[in-house]
Amino acid sequence: MSASAFLRALKAEGLTVVEVGDWRDHNRNHKGPWGPVHGVMIHHTVTKGSAATVDICRKGYSGLPGPLCHGVITKDGRVHLVGYGRANHAGLGDDDVLRAVIAEKKTFPPDNEANTDGNRHFYGFECENLGDGKDPWPAAQLEAIEKAAAAVCRHHGWNEQSVVGHLEWQPGKVDPRGFTMAAMRKRIRDRLK
Repeated sequence: MSASAFLRALKAEGLTVVEVGDWRDHNRNHKGPWGPVHGVMIHHTVTKGSAATVDICRKGYSGLPGPLCHGVITKDGRVHLVGYGRANHAGLGDDDVLRAVIAEKKTFPPDNEANTDGNRHFYGFECENLGDGKDPWPAAQLEAIEKAAAAVCRHHGWNEQSVVGHLEWQPGKVDPRGFTMAAMRKRIRDRLK
């Protein structure tokens, strides 16, 4: 989908979208292809404060240049678009998980390998949260995660099994922490009906 179609899909799902700078052309495409895209990946940021979170997800940091996702979902439920195209968010993950996402299997295999470029195959949403299991997930933010993932799935004709957490993709990752991906996929499934 084009950047314009991405923006339209998010707005059509009822989201408040903030366009940050030249997000449509801000990407890591010079490092490799983006696509074919097969799913949506959900992360938590391990940051506090919406402005700082959006800034780091847009610019990145030493050793990991931005954008670090396509959209940042802040605690107030807004989606801040910071990039479009290849983004540094998924890293290397398990090819068996990718095959399960493509097949929209009801369960995913264990993510015990890091042999496949996820930045090529996933849309990424970073969600403002400390990721310590204690930082709350406001209802507005959880609803925005549900809507953002559903918007992308709806556009592509995917179901909720095309949405994965970083912890289901890459060995050693724990995000998102504070809600389960099974519960979020149920919300997305209900929204897509």
